[in-house]
Amino acid sequence: MSNAGFAGNKGDKDRSDCFVGLELASSGGIRLSVKSKVKSLYGGTIEKLCHEVLAFFDVNNAIVTVEDKGALPFVMAARLEAAIKRVIRTEKEFLPELLKENQYETARDRHRFSRLYLPGNTPSLMINAGIHKPEAVILDLEDAVSVDKKNEARFLVRNTLRALDFMGAERMVRINQLPAGLNDLDCIIPHHVNVVLIPKCEDAHQIHEVNNHILAIYSRMKVRPAVWLMPIVESALGIVNVFEIARAADNVIAVAIGLEDYTADLGVGRTPEGTESLFARSMLVNACKAAGVQPIDSVFSDVGDMEGLRKNVLQSKALGFEGMGCIHPRQIKIIQDGFAPGDQEIDKAKRIVMAFMEATRKGLGVVSLGTKMIDAPVVKRAQRTIDLAISLGTLNKNWKDTFNAEEQA
Repeated sequence: MSNAGFAGNKGDKDRSDCFVGLELASSGGIRLSVKSKVKSLYGGTIEKLCHEVLAFFDVNNAIVTVEDKGALPFVMAARLEAAIKRVIRTEKEFLPELLKENQYETARDRHRFSRLYLPGNTPSLMINAGIHKPEAVILDLEDAVSVDKKNEARFLVRNTLRALDFMGAERMVRINQLPAGLNDLDCIIPHHVNVVLIPKCEDAHQIHEVNNHILAIYSRMKVRPAVWLMPIVESALGIVNVFEIARAADNVIAVAIGLEDYTADLGVGRTPEGTESLFARSMLVNACKAAGVQPIDSVFSDVGDMEGLRKNVLQSKALGFEGMGCIHPRQIKIIQDGFAPGDQEIDKAKRIVMAFMEATRKGLGVVSLGTKMIDAPVVKRAQRTIDLAISLGTLNKNWKDTFNAEEQA
């Protein structure tokens, strides 16, 4: 291994981060240099953390430089660990009290309208992501991280899972394409990730490969947290195999489609109308519904086109999708509003359910609402709409009493 290691970012726009350089020495103890605009206020705290991390990894003689741009302790600890592990081999992990552990789990059937992608090596974009209230955040170790930064990003994502408050958002991590992504699992599974996204998934074997690796990690742990899987289908072969992917394991809770890679695989351009991907999107929705998992649509890449996004969301919902990814916080509310049931949709659902209940009470074999006949699948769909509206807080759980009062009036 090299005698010197580096980690972190130090560009003009790299806020809330730091750059760490470390060179092992044969003697002289720890020679630490800290450059920071807040050194007068926090210099002592930064130096204490550095010495604590170095001592933990038994680094006794080294020249260490830290260029700080407002890094929080969990970020700085990750950068130091990454730099150290570039020069020494060790299986130890630095997990002090500052990494308090977010241990909450998430339900299989929770709604996942919006999922905000966050580059896994850019702490400034992670820190306040929760205030935008997405249903989920995705710490991305794949496309959003350059090849030479992937190893240090793993430590940052691990620390972020433990230390950062995402205000109840489901915590997802997109690992790298297999087999490299298996190494990512070692850093995230023990630290209460809620959902693992498997990119460029093309067959059920890849789901089994991930689960086998997770089971091996479980065998080394004292607890077994619930970890869900969301494969991302991004190729023609993946679409052909999407049903077997969707039902490959009990912990698959959704399947997403990645249209940028899919259209590239077809050799066509991606258009606003989406005709080139209609077959694939319909296939994925149908497979997910048949397998009992959530179909999740691709991201809308033009962050400046809000009207285009709104149309895309409505089209996506009409096809049967239950959510989509987003790459900018300004997209979140439009996506959430589009996938949530509207007032007219809720009102229609209430009338369908009440008509069915009334017919059942009277022992009628035929249910109608106005001039339209109502069968069991229609009632089931209406009940799902009501359940979703109640979970979102747009409908009171005692809505039947209100509905009956309105009808009598």
